[in-house]
Amino acid sequence: MTLPQFAFIKAGWHGEIVDRTLDGFLTEIPKAQVSVFDVPGAFEMPLMAQRLAKTGEYAAIACAALVVDGGIYRHDFVASAVVDGLMRVGLDTNVPVLSVSLTPHHFQETEHHKAIYKDHFVIKGQEAAKAALMLAA
Repeated sequence: MTLPQFAFIKAGWHGEIVDRTLDGFLTEIPKAQVSVFDVPGAFEMPLMAQRLAKTGEYAAIACAALVVDGGIYRHDFVASAVVDGLMRVGLDTNVPVLSVSLTPHHFQETEHHKAIYKDHFVIKGQEAAKAALMLAA
């Protein structure tokens, strides 16, 4: 029996936090079943997800990013475009695309906030892996 393969896309912005999602994902799914892809930021995830979904190699694709409010409203547009794009990829290709793209309202570049989100992203990675396994079954 061939084990299902999963793709994991992670955005580079705030990588020290976003990378923790992969740590959580790999606690539930063995590394041998996961192909990891890096993109510059959240906005690039839908295109990468579409390319990967079209290969037919993956049972599900998980995407992780942290889109923060930098004092302008751009983050709202980015977050909306990313989630809409990921949903469209899943609907168009029939490959489940899971979003761990979080948009906190009051993220601050302090060690305290970074620690909170690092821990939270591990949990979100575990949840995404469990969802991916359910959808692949």
